[in-house]
Amino acid sequence: MTQYHTPALLQACIDGLQINPSGIYVDATFGGGGHSLAILKKLGTGRLFGFDQDDDALENAPDDEKFTFVHHNFRFLKHFMRFYNVEDLDGILADLGVSFHHFDTAERGFSFRYDAKLDMRMNRRATLTAEKVINEYAPEQLMDIFRNYGELRNARKLAQVILEARNKERIELTGQLKELVAPLFPKKAENKFLARFFQAVRIEVNQEIPALEALLTDGTQLLKPGGRFAIITYHSLEDRLVKNYFKSGNMEGEIVKDFYGNPQVPFKVITRNVIVPDETEIANNPRSRSAKLRIAEKK
Repeated sequence: MTQYHTPALLQACIDGLQINPSGIYVDATFGGGGHSLAILKKLGTGRLFGFDQDDDALENAPDDEKFTFVHHNFRFLKHFMRFYNVEDLDGILADLGVSFHHFDTAERGFSFRYDAKLDMRMNRRATLTAEKVINEYAPEQLMDIFRNYGELRNARKLAQVILEARNKERIELTGQLKELVAPLFPKKAENKFLARFFQAVRIEVNQEIPALEALLTDGTQLLKPGGRFAIITYHSLEDRLVKNYFKSGNMEGEIVKDFYGNPQVPFKVITRNVIVPDETEIANNPRSRSAKLRIAEKK
C-alpha cells in the first residue's frame, strides 16, 4: 500500500511553531497526520485540532485525548473554533500540497498519469467536479482559470480546443482531456505543462485560493500575540499570497502606514528567506522539491 503522505519540512515546521506544551494548535491540512503527530508529541496539557475535508483522512486520526478531528475544510476555521469554545490559538500549520494518496489513487482523477473520471474533489460530498468545470464553464471562465491558476500563456487556445471538443462529445475522462491539450505544450516540457494545467483545474474545483484567503484572515484574528502561522506552499500563486499577507496583512502586499509613517502590520515575519527542503529531504521525498515554508508571528 502506498503511504498516504510524507510530510514536507517536518522539523522546520515544528521548530518554527515554537510549540507551547499547554497551547492550542490547529493543523489545517491533517491528511496523513504526519505534522499532527509531531505536534502532539510536543504537547502536554495542550490541544490540537486537525482539519480535513477528505473522508479518507478520517482513518488516519490518532486516538489521543488531546486531538480533535474536524471533518471540514479549513475555511471554516473560525466557525469551528467558536463551536469548540476556543477564543485564541498559539499556532496554525497548513501544508497546502496535495497528498500522495490523492495523486496515486487513480479514481480520484487528480493525475494525468491515469485514465479516470474527471473528479479532483478533495471533498467528495461537494458537487463541483473537474468534469463540470471542463464541460460547463464558459470559455472566458476557463481562460481565467488556466491563466491565473496554471500561469499558462496559451490559455485562450486551451479554452478554444476544449470548447470545440465538448461541442462534439462530453469530456469525462482525464485521458480524453490530456489527449486534447497535450499537443498545445512543448514536447520536451509536456509533463511540466500538463501538471500546471491539471493544477489549475484542481484549484478551481476545490476553491483553494478563496479557502487560503479565509484561512489567512480568520487565522490572524484567532492567533494570540506571539502565536505563529507556518504555511507550506507548492506553487507561486499560493506562495505570493502568503508572502504578501505575512508582510502586510493584506493579499496585495501593500503596507499601510499610520499618520506618523509607522507600518501597520499584524505580523513579524520570521522567515526573511523562505525555507526549502535540503538535498537529503528531496532525495528521500522527491515530491517535496517545490515546497516553500513561510513562518510569521502575530504581534
